[in-house]
Amino acid sequence: MTELACPSQMEGSATSLSTDTHRLAHGHRFHRAATEELNADHLTSADHRAGERETRKHAASMETFNSKDLAMKAQKKIFSSMANKSMVHMFIDDTSSEILDELYRVSKEHTGNKGEAQKVVKNLIKVAVKIGVLYRHNRFSTEELGLAQDFKKKLHQGAMTAISFHEVEFTFDKAVMSEILTDCRDTVLKLVEKHLTPKSLGRINHVFNHYADPELLTHLYSPEGSMRAHLTKICTGLNKLVEEGKL
Repeated sequence: MTELACPSQMEGSATSLSTDTHRLAHGHRFHRAATEELNADHLTSADHRAGERETRKHAASMETFNSKDLAMKAQKKIFSSMANKSMVHMFIDDTSSEILDELYRVSKEHTGNKGEAQKVVKNLIKVAVKIGVLYRHNRFSTEELGLAQDFKKKLHQGAMTAISFHEVEFTFDKAVMSEILTDCRDTVLKLVEKHLTPKSLGRINHVFNHYADPELLTHLYSPEGSMRAHLTKICTGLNKLVEEGKL
């Protein structure tokens, strides 16, 4: 016959079983917690890698900044809503694009902020393209066309002054250059105030206020400064535009 376990043996077995069950449950919880922690680490690592890829992608886009590409994109966006696509023109030519690229480099070096430099040149391109579209489509009144001619004269004056300050030593005057740019800003605002949105008017202020900053101008025209090469290329481009009658 099978022997019956005594009460003390049964009690010991029950205690042992309870202890083993507790250990198994504890082990299961530990394993689950460890698994969750590993999964969390894996997700965090994946997110980190994704973030690094986005950062590298963003940095690459900043380093390959190209004003001509931006001008083309701006024009396509504007003309996409217009019926007559044959009216598309390149409002920013190669020489102007080279000047804009140098202005970007000047802004980036002066501010130490790639994003801000990119934004100010993008705003300049958007404004230039929109004004070009308005002009080509005869949207300006007779009075506004007078303002447009006044603006062109001020730009020409500004270009000639910038070139002269570069070519003739010790003639640079930040107050004169800043005043010319401020006058250009006020004139173009009057020209487009009835045609463009407040957001676009804000872009105009942003661009002219940025480049009319006396500190930036002083940095740019410093005889022994790091901006000299940029200034030379800008003035070379301005000279070319003046000779071609575009400025």
